[in-house]
Amino acid sequence: MPIQDKVLLLHKAEETLRTKMFANYLEEAMKELTVTLDEFDVIHIADSEVIGNEECLETFLNVKKIEGRSEKTIIRYAYVLSQFLMWAKVNSRDVTTAHIRAYLKEKQDRGVLNSTLESLRQVISAYFGWLEHEKMIRMNPASNVEPIKYERKVKEIFSMAEIEKMKRHCENMRDVAIICFLLSTGCRISEVTALNRRDVNFDSGECMVRGKGNKYRIVYLDDVAVMTLREYFAQRKDKSPALFAGRATARMQPNGVRAMFSRLEEISGVRDIHPHKFRRTLITRLLNRGMPIQEVAVLVGHDKVDTTMKYYRSSSAKIKSSYLKYSA
Repeated sequence: MPIQDKVLLLHKAEETLRTKMFANYLEEAMKELTVTLDEFDVIHIADSEVIGNEECLETFLNVKKIEGRSEKTIIRYAYVLSQFLMWAKVNSRDVTTAHIRAYLKEKQDRGVLNSTLESLRQVISAYFGWLEHEKMIRMNPASNVEPIKYERKVKEIFSMAEIEKMKRHCENMRDVAIICFLLSTGCRISEVTALNRRDVNFDSGECMVRGKGNKYRIVYLDDVAVMTLREYFAQRKDKSPALFAGRATARMQPNGVRAMFSRLEEISGVRDIHPHKFRRTLITRLLNRGMPIQEVAVLVGHDKVDTTMKYYRSSSAKIKSSYLKYSA
């Protein structure tokens, strides 16, 4: 127990009560308070003037950077929390559950979707949970704010026919290779564009990828991906080390890949072509074919199995097959 904090509290209490109680009553009251404090942990909270919102927020963001959170995540944390604290107009120490509920209700009244509200709640809770852990506040005010329910829409995956249609309408072998690589590895687009040619081992069909939080993992190339990559490399005349080279720059950027898919949508007639849909397609196929979800999570770089499940869309045929297997 932090004895020094209890002593400080006793001194503060005595100073406050001295002008309001007779000396003998004060002495008895202090004895009772001393005994009562043995049942509690007392934490000294710094003055509001000493630790302001900007300093707390900056420290929190630095901690998340050290933990390996992506730059995109850090920016989102900073934006959401700065917006909330400016709205609340109080020090982080003084934020209450009522503040958080009122903020979310105001957002809801403005038409913000429940899925977005839940995302905001999670960010706010993470910040105040950290403040509680660091003993800057006594309790996380967001802990009493219940998760916001929302309808989770099942997102589509590519059919085999759509994949073939995309390949046939690609303008060059590079675009075909990108499609095959994404479908085989389930990589994020930022991971793909950061890769170099030397990262691919054609003999083993493996590729070392640096994912979120600078964590490395091995992904695997099927025969089609290996074949298309070999053909693409054979056609290249540039000396760029990048796995996929762009036209204007030496290395293809995520926006360049998205622009390519946008053109492909118009030409092929396949709807909603974007990099993450390939990732969802791979995850769904692997799970439907019986690959353990824990292994799929490792393959695609998910820290939690729950995250992998969000991508999964079980086919009705798979469900029926499982039902017949286990119900007999």
